[in-house]
Amino acid sequence: MTAGCGERGAAAVLAVGMVGAVLALSTALIPVAGAFLASQRAANAADAAALAAADVASGAFPGEPCAAAAAAATANGGVLSACELRGAVARVEVSLGWWVFALSAAARAGPPGTP
Repeated sequence: MTAGCGERGAAAVLAVGMVGAVLALSTALIPVAGAFLASQRAANAADAAALAAADVASGAFPGEPCAAAAAAATANGGVLSACELRGAVARVEVSLGWWVFALSAAARAGPPGTP
């Protein structure tokens, strides 16, 4: 019997274990990364909606502020769920569906120096 014969195939077992660990980690991280990206999309849609509403409320563009906010939210993949105006300051909330979850984000926009 030669030295080391009892360890034959040990590297294959180690390789299979490493592949399994990488697959398990990937399976856990892909949904988390997807949720993060979806939350960023919701935040971007809310920002765009708030800016659109504030532009219309300030008179920079014609129309109705909340309608402009809804159009901007839809163009960015979201749905406007709340729109509130106080003078030229707009506060909006946008929801976005991801997988089986509903993510939401809020944003506020207005002229510089307004509280």
